[in-house]
Amino acid sequence: MSQEKRDDLHEEEVQEASETENNASSEAEDIEEAEEENAEEVSPEAEEIEQLKAELEEAQNRNIRLQADYDNFRRRTKKEKEEAAKFKSQKLAESLLPAIDNFERALTIEPETEEAKNLLQGMKMVYNQISEALQSEQVKAMDTVGQPFDPHMHQAVMQVEEEGYESNVIVEELQKGYTLNDKVIRPAMVKVNA
Repeated sequence: MSQEKRDDLHEEEVQEASETENNASSEAEDIEEAEEENAEEVSPEAEEIEQLKAELEEAQNRNIRLQADYDNFRRRTKKEKEEAAKFKSQKLAESLLPAIDNFERALTIEPETEEAKNLLQGMKMVYNQISEALQSEQVKAMDTVGQPFDPHMHQAVMQVEEEGYESNVIVEELQKGYTLNDKVIRPAMVKVNA
């Protein structure tokens, strides 16, 4: 084979290789352009999907907060109903306590006549009925004499020095105190040892 033929063959191979490279780079450019077009086409859809995901997450968070608020409301309402039921008779009891005090003072009187004894007997019956009604509603008188003074349950109106009692101990009860389901509705008026 002559040198010219070899050179021609070599030139043809170089040209073919160059054309193949051009074709390959052209195809690569076409693929890149197609990908860019697809990216541009997908981009609005992808943005819409992301926006919908964000809206869904926000709605789910809002729903969780609303559910928690509702649960808190339900618990608070239940507690308020329980407290209302527990202390429903407080106002009535507070209104009756002065009448109970008057009954107790009247019952300390010694009757002189038969008629006064009968009247006193009737008053004792009424007093007992009112006391039982209050106890059925969990209204109870406090035990105070000999107990340590508690400012949450007692109202000190006098301070005395009595032998036989320790310091800060109640010596005498001047007016009964009452509780309703362990809540003080009227503190006891007491004398306290100094």
